[in-house]
Amino acid sequence: MEHIGARRNPSAPQASAAVIEKLKHIPAALISDNMRRIVGTSNLRPMHRGGVLVGTAVTVRVRRGDNLAIHRAFDFCRPGDVMVIDGGGDTTQALMGEIMCSYAEKLGLAGLVLDGAIRDIAAIREKDFPVFARGVTHKGPYKCGPGEINVPVSIDGLVINPGDIIVADDDGMVAFEQAEADYLIVKALEQIEREHATMAQIREDRYDRSWIDALEANSAR
Repeated sequence: MEHIGARRNPSAPQASAAVIEKLKHIPAALISDNMRRIVGTSNLRPMHRGGVLVGTAVTVRVRRGDNLAIHRAFDFCRPGDVMVIDGGGDTTQALMGEIMCSYAEKLGLAGLVLDGAIRDIAAIREKDFPVFARGVTHKGPYKCGPGEINVPVSIDGLVINPGDIIVADDDGMVAFEQAEADYLIVKALEQIEREHATMAQIREDRYDRSWIDALEANSAR
């Protein structure tokens, strides 16, 4: 039996390909809106050239500045997974660079999320492979351990469990249980239709702003 600090748990079942495909066309902001705007992160930024990240979380918790458990976690990842790394928000040592990111891409991962730093940013930002991180530093990692795989982690204050669905883009990242995906997809698609209608109203000079009066009247009570 492995003890706390060194646990290695099996990866959770992956979200269906159909769900993942639908989510690739929905902005993180609209999913956030339909989670009452209190779930998600904003301090991790895309380090790659551009593109959305959607996939099933394989989680890793490491000691700050140490990536030994990350190397082992690759053995727990399947094509389409997102490796989510809780590095405690530390940016003094990079947890990975071009070599590990290239290996993750070769394995077919959907992308990487690090609450920590990366290096080799010039090479990484030339690629479309999604990498979201808190910062950049030239100083590399240690490889001493400990670390845990597929345990609940905290990414910029957002709790992510193994098997959660990750959606990240230029605006930030959200995560949610697979059981919530269908509801969020329906609600977000409805919002997309409403926003398209609003944009049409703006273009045609018929945008109704009377809602401002109603809100101001309500706030004055």
